[in-house]
Amino acid sequence: MHKRMGEAVARVARKVNDTVENKADSLDLANCKLMTFPVGIYKAMRSVTEGIHRISLANNELKSITGRFVTTFSQLTELNLAGNYLHRLPEEITSLLHLRAIDLSRNRFRRFPEPLATVPALETIDLEENEIAEVPMDKLASMALLRSLNLRANPVGPEVRLLVQPLVPFDLLLSPEEPIPKA
Repeated sequence: MHKRMGEAVARVARKVNDTVENKADSLDLANCKLMTFPVGIYKAMRSVTEGIHRISLANNELKSITGRFVTTFSQLTELNLAGNYLHRLPEEITSLLHLRAIDLSRNRFRRFPEPLATVPALETIDLEENEIAEVPMDKLASMALLRSLNLRANPVGPEVRLLVQPLVPFDLLLSPEEPIPKA
């Protein structure tokens, strides 16, 4: 087990070093079995954080992301957090003024992460396969740049299904309704 953990740590270190050395605009730490975002990465990447525009932390074991993560990578345009155990986002997410796309599919959100409604440049929100029943459509309808909200495979209420264009100025993706079983 220790050998596998060591290999995982080495893989993360290699990916971070590649990003720093190549002054890349993205950091891909998907499928690294991360339970938290490694604190050492902040120091290792401090010279390039302003240039990071895309981060993938997909398919890890994250239960939360911190405000420090969000404020450190303040220039993000894309954030992929799919396939984790997240159930909320830090309030600091509202400071991501350039964030255009966020993937939160296959997580544990029971409620729509409301701080997203105030992220000014957000165009795409993917919340497929969560546990969301209620959605603050009034707040979402006021998001000027929102183009797509994916809520497939969520137990959204019937009131959300009634909202169609032109009531919401974005594509609202929902799973087909289950047929009502006959008694």
